[in-house]
Amino acid sequence: MARHKLVNGVKIDLTSEEETARDAEETQAAIDKQAIIDAATAKANNKTSGKAKLKAGEALTDAEITALFGDN
Repeated sequence: MARHKLVNGVKIDLTSEEETARDAEETQAAIDKQAIIDAATAKANNKTSGKAKLKAGEALTDAEITALFGDN
């Protein structure tokens, strides 16, 4: 299915090069979105793990300390 763009209110088909570039942009956006989701999940997991270790008196990793108390 051909994609289009609007130029001065006129619908124009994308060239094959433009479609390739757009596909690459969409792929990179999906990768970036997943990286954000993964980072948030890792932070939440580190926070949960850090809380459990504090309660048990175990040593924390740097990632757990950052998740619990921030970068300071």
